[in-house]
Amino acid sequence: MWRTILLGHQLSPWCPFLKRWNVMYCIQGLRQQSILHRPFNLPSGQCCSLYHFYRLCSNMSGSQALVKRSHSSGGTSIEDLSAEKLSSDNQISRTMEVLPSTKTKPPSEDLEDPPPLSPLDEISEDEALQIVAEPILPSASFTLRDYVDHSETLTKLLLLGVDLSKLERRRNVGTFLLRLDFEKDIKEKLLFLKDVGLEDSQLGPFLTKNPFILSEDMENLQTRVNYLASVKFNKEAIARIVTEAPYLLNFSVERVDNRLGFFQKELRLSAHTARDLIVRLPRLLTGSLEPIKENIKVCQLELGFRYNEIQHIVTTIPKILTMNKKKLTETFDYVHNKMNIPHHIICKFPQVFNAKLLRIKERHMFLMFLGRAQYDPAQASYVSLDKLVSLPDEVFCTDLAKASIQDFEKFLKTI
Repeated sequence: MWRTILLGHQLSPWCPFLKRWNVMYCIQGLRQQSILHRPFNLPSGQCCSLYHFYRLCSNMSGSQALVKRSHSSGGTSIEDLSAEKLSSDNQISRTMEVLPSTKTKPPSEDLEDPPPLSPLDEISEDEALQIVAEPILPSASFTLRDYVDHSETLTKLLLLGVDLSKLERRRNVGTFLLRLDFEKDIKEKLLFLKDVGLEDSQLGPFLTKNPFILSEDMENLQTRVNYLASVKFNKEAIARIVTEAPYLLNFSVERVDNRLGFFQKELRLSAHTARDLIVRLPRLLTGSLEPIKENIKVCQLELGFRYNEIQHIVTTIPKILTMNKKKLTETFDYVHNKMNIPHHIICKFPQVFNAKLLRIKERHMFLMFLGRAQYDPAQASYVSLDKLVSLPDEVFCTDLAKASIQDFEKFLKTI
């Protein structure tokens, strides 16, 4: 090492434009490489022959030694010294042609990157505090909450108003959503739903009810909407049907057509009446047909309504087709058999089937107590079934019972 330093000090007076660290760097390279046969990469990026560099160092050492001898001997003339100096200068000039300029900085690409840290390397406490460890995503989870911060798709679905807590409880839906790409698989479907007529506030609830529309082909979705338009559903009707019956767009055209045909045939409805029925209760197209068939048979066989009466009841209260059979029969039994109201009056006011049976009983018994339970339209004190079940308690008491609300509440305590 001391020889390297000595050579650096010897070279610096002759080459002031070289930085000392460059000289040290080159001299160390001389000792590590085959100096007479290989070129050496200087820090400036230029390349010179180590042979010339070695000659330069040798000439410098020889020149200094010559000066020392001349001073010691005192016998050498100034001309000899000048000749020796001129010869050395020429040699240095030829070598300097390939040496780097002091104005050029070593390019960063020539410097090697520091070796990567090994997992076994020790680090300081400050470096340890700067390490940010990302949480490891679980390979399986019962909730989508663990993936929301790492999934662009789930984040944007939340912003749309999708209830992920409901979707994660459904089988395979969470895995299905995690595999989707928002830009490729979801964005186009959302734009399609907006074209159909859904508002921005309806997109989240729609996808919460039917996330599987995201797996449908766009061409099939457009074909189904075109079919609804072809059977004369207007744009507002289509928007309502799609919103109220989200799974309709997952049904094939043939299946939807069969559903429409079923209602026309079973209820003997015209095309216009069938369309109006579907618009009022769109889930008739997507729900099970078995309860509908059963309720039609119950109205016909057990309750004793004729087909034209069933048509009127269904078109007025479509919900009766999907109503619970027990509620339907219990309501009819009390109204027809206890209140003695005939079929044609029940058919005229089918809203009675939508009312709670307890309310019907309470109000009928209060009218019976007051002697005002008259349901025959031909009588002066006639009470309409529609008003009986639809009016608020205060209005019922003042308009129909001709009593105060306090009297009605006291009566209810006696039942």
